[in-house]
Amino acid sequence: MTGAAEPAPPPPGGVLWSLAGDVRGLLMLPAALTLQVAHPAVGAGVDDHSVFRTDPWGRGERSLRSLQLWVYGGEAAAEEGRRLRRLHRTIQGTDTRGRRYHALTPANYAWVHATGFPVYQHAARYLVRPLTGAQERALYGEWLQVGRILGIHDRDMPQTIEEFWPYYRKMLAEEVEATVVVRELVAADAPVPPPDRGPLWLRLCLKALWPALLPPLARFRSFITVGLMPPDARQAIGLDWTPRQERRLRRFGAVVRRIVPLLPERLRYLPLARSARAEWRAGLRRPAGVG
Repeated sequence: MTGAAEPAPPPPGGVLWSLAGDVRGLLMLPAALTLQVAHPAVGAGVDDHSVFRTDPWGRGERSLRSLQLWVYGGEAAAEEGRRLRRLHRTIQGTDTRGRRYHALTPANYAWVHATGFPVYQHAARYLVRPLTGAQERALYGEWLQVGRILGIHDRDMPQTIEEFWPYYRKMLAEEVEATVVVRELVAADAPVPPPDRGPLWLRLCLKALWPALLPPLARFRSFITVGLMPPDARQAIGLDWTPRQERRLRRFGAVVRRIVPLLPERLRYLPLARSARAEWRAGLRRPAGVG
């Protein structure tokens, strides 16, 4: 499938273009990933087949690049979706409830995609600003386009916000649970090796300092993962969240909202997003008739 038959990525300048490549999006990802693996089948697939324990930095880098391609990859977006489907073809097994699963079973694959919308919608209130009703609808429409990039059929995705929320609440009531992977992702004492990416001098410094750096970083990761998860999802999974933690999250969000918009483009946006945004702006400035 090529050319006009390819599913179109989200439109340049849309709500998702503003959120997905902003550095604040990095803070939102752990909550979405944790909500994904709260599904018994998805959690079992990650538990059985993922390298997130042995190669967390590599897996994180690959996942982030993949997400960026869905939104900013242009013609490469659909190919990335096909690559992911090929990667998941052999992932199957038995979930925590004794049910056979396959990663590409529509209900399972659609849940992995679905979790992004409620997390973006909720986390934006703290880190960016609350979305208006029109922005929420635009974001949902753009997220549906991401689903098509991933090869999910429209019949397997709620097509409107009005259809999405009953589906989401049903999943929270009937499916999600504190899987083994969820418990590891929210644990403040989970072992994580030092980063193995970046310049040699930086890796050596981090390796030397890692025993002192890991405990506060792990506590922050746990805090931001649970805090930026929608409250109804948090409750359905059984994750604790106190009023004191909520006040801390609001203070943290206020600082982030004030500082990030002041950053230059090269620091505020991730590389692929930054390049796509620059190309789009350059295209808008071209004289009429120029291809």
